[in-house]
Amino acid sequence: MAARLTLGPVFYNWAPERWRDFYFRIADEAPVDVVCVGEVVCSKRQPFLDPMLPEVIERLQAAGKEVVLATLALIMTRREEEGVREVCRQTDLPVEANDFAAVSMLAGRPHVVGPLVNVYNEGTLGYLARNGATRVSLPGELPARSVGRLAAAGLVDLEVQVFGRMPLAISARCYHARSRNLHKDSCQYVCADDPDGMDLDTLDGEPFLSVNGTQTLSYTYVNLAAEVAELQEMGITHLRLAPQDVDMVGVARCFRELADGAREAGQAIARLDALCDGIPFSNGYFHGIEGVGAKGPLEVVE
Repeated sequence: MAARLTLGPVFYNWAPERWRDFYFRIADEAPVDVVCVGEVVCSKRQPFLDPMLPEVIERLQAAGKEVVLATLALIMTRREEEGVREVCRQTDLPVEANDFAAVSMLAGRPHVVGPLVNVYNEGTLGYLARNGATRVSLPGELPARSVGRLAAAGLVDLEVQVFGRMPLAISARCYHARSRNLHKDSCQYVCADDPDGMDLDTLDGEPFLSVNGTQTLSYTYVNLAAEVAELQEMGITHLRLAPQDVDMVGVARCFRELADGAREAGQAIARLDALCDGIPFSNGYFHGIEGVGAKGPLEVVE
């Protein structure tokens, strides 16, 4: 059976109307099965999205998508804790835990575990399954050998990110604000200036990472188009796409065709390259080499 496609939550600080219209288009045009919505990075953004959330959920459900509510990745205040509890209390929609505090709050109830929770071995996977997890999205740094072993355990449905910037870290401090000589509490929402993340260069001037508020991501877009068939053979049930500031409907169509065996990997990579306007791709972690590297039909990132 072909893997299902999951669209992860939008990490970036998009204008509320743009955020809403993005999900409306996903509902109407994108061949994805599961859509995660909710603020994961910064609770200060949440009040702007909350008024849009009911109509976004309604539109997605009307289109036959499974909607999952995503929680914050780092809880820093009592207000944030209560906000995560509120999400976890509701029972109308499944919840994706992106922090072990949320995993605890969801104990005994079916839920999803997001890729920001570190799951590296069968012991952790077994604990999460006993806690109520029905699907776990694995961290992007796992090599194919580890992914295969976890899939072979058959404990829960497993998901692997196959496209987009990979979430690497979350911090109590906001680098985006500091880069503008601002404090986190008076950040002026400057992260909105970078709808696909702010490039972070090495001392030699080479782009290396991407910053999104308190979040650090890969600069390259992970692209496992050439590995989709292998992932499905391993038993991976869901392929995750991370929303970027590109045509995500086109991206979703490429991966749907790959999963269905209707498109060759080389053709898909060429199409994705055109959609992503030259952003470099990587698949290094999957092949057990440096994360920014690439193996197979992808060009090596120098």
